[in-house]
Amino acid sequence: MKQDRFLAAILVGILVLVILSLVVYFSRQQSLDYGEETSPEGVMRNYVIALLKADYSKAYSYLKEGEFKPAETQFRQAFTTRLLDPRSVSLEVAKVTVEQDTATVELLLIRNANDPLGNSFTETALATLRRDQRGNWKLENMPYPYWNWDWYNPPLEPVTPLPVPEGQD
Repeated sequence: MKQDRFLAAILVGILVLVILSLVVYFSRQQSLDYGEETSPEGVMRNYVIALLKADYSKAYSYLKEGEFKPAETQFRQAFTTRLLDPRSVSLEVAKVTVEQDTATVELLLIRNANDPLGNSFTETALATLRRDQRGNWKLENMPYPYWNWDWYNPPLEPVTPLPVPEGQD
């Protein structure tokens, strides 16, 4: 009888700890809220938050206008088909350099490895933003997986093979 009470007390204690840990975990979740849009860092932060929230229209609004800008459906499709998947990468701003209407942002990308040991690695990358005619900062370039390589680049032209001289087959 004494052992049953002791065992019941241990089980109740474990249950209380599990419930307490779940309450702490869910109450400490950081909410992803949009911030200010007057600085290059703020625009980048809001762009990444919009991608993580799957608010692709808002994320698309942070892209600069220009030749070869992707259509919004092409932009959205890159993320919905998981061609680009920013959920496995953390982003940290290291340094921002602003020169007139151009901003260069040095980023630290923390990539989570998919191995059983959970190793991750950090790499540096650059992002560029330009100020538009209304004075708003717009993204011109971001590293993978926040940006697709063919955005703002001219489409690749097919290579035509050179003719083979007669007699050289």
